[in-house]
Amino acid sequence: MSGTEERPPSESSRHGLPELIAERRAKAERLKQSDPGAFPYAFAHTEPIDGILAAYAHLVSGEETDERHRVAGRIAARREAGRMAFLDLVDRTGKIQLHARVDVLGEEAFERVTSLDVGDLIGVDGAALRSRRGEISLRVESFEILGKALRPPPDKHAGLSDVQIRYRRRELDLMASEEARRLFADRARIVSAVRAYLDGEGFLEVETPVLQPLYGGALARPFTTHHNVLERTLYLRIATELYLKRLIVGGLERVYELGKDFRNEGVSSKHNPEFTMVEFYEAYADYNGVASRLEALVARAAQAIDYGGELDLQSPWRRVSFTQAIAEATGIDLAAVRDEGALGEAIRERELEMPTEGASWAQMADDLLSKFVEPGLRQPTFVLDYPVELSPFAREHRSQPGLVERWEAFAGGMEIANAFSELTDPDVQRERFEAQQQLAALGDEEVQPYDELYVQALEQGMPPAGGVGLGIDRLVMLLTGRDSIREVVLFPAMRD
Repeated sequence: MSGTEERPPSESSRHGLPELIAERRAKAERLKQSDPGAFPYAFAHTEPIDGILAAYAHLVSGEETDERHRVAGRIAARREAGRMAFLDLVDRTGKIQLHARVDVLGEEAFERVTSLDVGDLIGVDGAALRSRRGEISLRVESFEILGKALRPPPDKHAGLSDVQIRYRRRELDLMASEEARRLFADRARIVSAVRAYLDGEGFLEVETPVLQPLYGGALARPFTTHHNVLERTLYLRIATELYLKRLIVGGLERVYELGKDFRNEGVSSKHNPEFTMVEFYEAYADYNGVASRLEALVARAAQAIDYGGELDLQSPWRRVSFTQAIAEATGIDLAAVRDEGALGEAIRERELEMPTEGASWAQMADDLLSKFVEPGLRQPTFVLDYPVELSPFAREHRSQPGLVERWEAFAGGMEIANAFSELTDPDVQRERFEAQQQLAALGDEEVQPYDELYVQALEQGMPPAGGVGLGIDRLVMLLTGRDSIREVVLFPAMRD
């Protein structure tokens, strides 16, 4: 008997949910009373199922062994055939069939096996075999009931059709979908690969404050809170940049931090207010050097999950200037329209659908990139050399006045990373902060506050440096072929 046979009607189709929960509760109570060993505190020394499946791939149909293994997991299906029962057991690595027989277990234990419900958790000791139907299995020689599912699991064939439930109740999504479990295992491998690459290149992983007295390092609105004892307003960080560069000043030279940032912004397929970033900074490097690092890092992450998608991740990636990219997409030459009025007029003349009323030159230039360039950048591309108005922390371009040495990396039609040759001149940084305050006075809510401590850090002397911020959630989207950030975040932000 195999998992391809016709399944009996589901419990939920035969019972209403309240009756089904009551029935399962009654079973749990009977187990507690009749079996002192039910629901133990631990079930140690288990093996992952995928390892067992791999070890016995050589068995032919009907072949049995005396090799015993110990597994634990959730019952995904249950079938009876006379004095035998077949259970599909699932752990995070895979699924294996269990053979339960009266002549091996005895009448009482066999009856306990057949009373189990789909969704219950058990631990099993048994010998490996391949069934006559060709399925690698374990012959159940002993078992323990580890947990009772009082509610039925989602249908493992239909899955969860309501995406809202999938996002709000991720445990049900993981329970129902092997693909979902594999996705988040891949996410973990990607994160591990990012860390392994940076560790191997001599970067030191550090931790900087999440609650900050002054937010900075990006153009975004923060979440605000209050510390009662300190009697001061604090902010959830929007980036780790300024603290990490202070560590470069201090002499750590190569640092990175991988963790959560928070931005009080809208929710979309590419934005979640709580997201994961890795930022890394390297003394004595510039934006060209860290571009090569990003190419190598992404390649390492792709290798970790055996990426086989349509993106060409081989270096070097395509490179195009900011002004050239916008000119190709819209026909607007930014160098010829250097004030708000002229740029707004050029946008209206071309009937481009984007707001211009009350927008600054920098806001319109940024919108042109995000609306008309970014969606078309499918293959990995660096857009380089941004206007200074968009980049308060980037160093002035060594050969093109009015620009800074900054790039953003795009792939799959979205930005995945941002980088600079870091601005190290404290006097220029002070001027940039002051320019940001003028924008704030005009009503721009996403400006960089003036950070005097950071300027004082630069006055201690900062070496030339390159820095990168890479969005982990978007990298996972890219490498796993997902179109929404909600797919790759275990518990995304949702409306009530």
